[in-house]
Amino acid sequence: MPIDEGDRRRGLEKAVLWATEVKPSPHSKSPITAGELGTVVSVSRGLCVVEINGVRLQCRIRGKLTAAETSFTNAVVVGDEVKVSSDGMESGSGIVEDVVPRTSLLTRADVSYGHLRQLIVANVDQVLIVSSWREPRFWPELVDRCIIAAQRSGLMPIVCINKVDLAVDAAETRDALQPYEILGHRIITTSAVTGEGICMLRKVLRDKKTALAGMSGTGKSSLISAVHPGLSLRISHVSKSGEGRHTTTQATMLGLDIGGFVVDTPGIREFGLSGLRRHELAAFYPEIAPLALKCRFNNCSHVEEPGCAVMEGLRNGAVYLSRYHSFRAIRGTLSE
Repeated sequence: MPIDEGDRRRGLEKAVLWATEVKPSPHSKSPITAGELGTVVSVSRGLCVVEINGVRLQCRIRGKLTAAETSFTNAVVVGDEVKVSSDGMESGSGIVEDVVPRTSLLTRADVSYGHLRQLIVANVDQVLIVSSWREPRFWPELVDRCIIAAQRSGLMPIVCINKVDLAVDAAETRDALQPYEILGHRIITTSAVTGEGICMLRKVLRDKKTALAGMSGTGKSSLISAVHPGLSLRISHVSKSGEGRHTTTQATMLGLDIGGFVVDTPGIREFGLSGLRRHELAAFYPEIAPLALKCRFNNCSHVEEPGCAVMEGLRNGAVYLSRYHSFRAIRGTLSE
């Protein structure tokens, strides 16, 4: 990335980060005591907002955290519980000194540094994977990638198909979701336009810590605004139906009036599964795993080898075509 473009983005992120938070009075005494615990509610490069006892403070991140040798490209993420000290240089601000051990952590391969991982969110219970039926079109591979990432992190994946009001044939939608229902995944179909499924979504989110994942334009922000109208999240219209393309530029923790919170994340177009090996992938496809053990060759790629039990399963209906396609696509991106 050109230096001037990097500077522009950093400046924009800083402006957005500070503009969306309530700043303390410059004459007020800092409410921080040494080593006080707080929760990170938004993050920018080297900066974050931490909530302590209901007060949100602008904080710098201690250099020792960003300089530490880890497998992550970022040191602090939304949802982190952190230890904060007062920043003597600026009244009412603080410094993140340390990160409390996390109970859960959702990550993905960093787009620029494939051998490293990017932290997405910490200390949540579940991942709401939001896909739209159309605009953009339902993409099973990305849904499968998010399910695998959630399961690897010990989090409950929930598949939410939004914009079902745009479906021409309801039977087509049911057929596309059938593989996930058979596998026992929780499925919610919603429309932020008609209100379909919003009551069910409220039940799923109530009193839970939830991370949102999905492509830009699937309507994540529109759905959360439907669940909690007072949040007034930024959207922009992309169709006559009134659906919005969400314009989230950074992960942000949003408290819900029904209890719990959601972490609204920027839209993703790819979800790398860092550290997953090819031979491990079948374990995340319960319909494929037992068949793969029956293949004639131990290193079967399940594409064209003779005696491939997975291909036979595809022919006799034991493996769904959409799931097989995503399995092959993901497998092609993994290391041996």
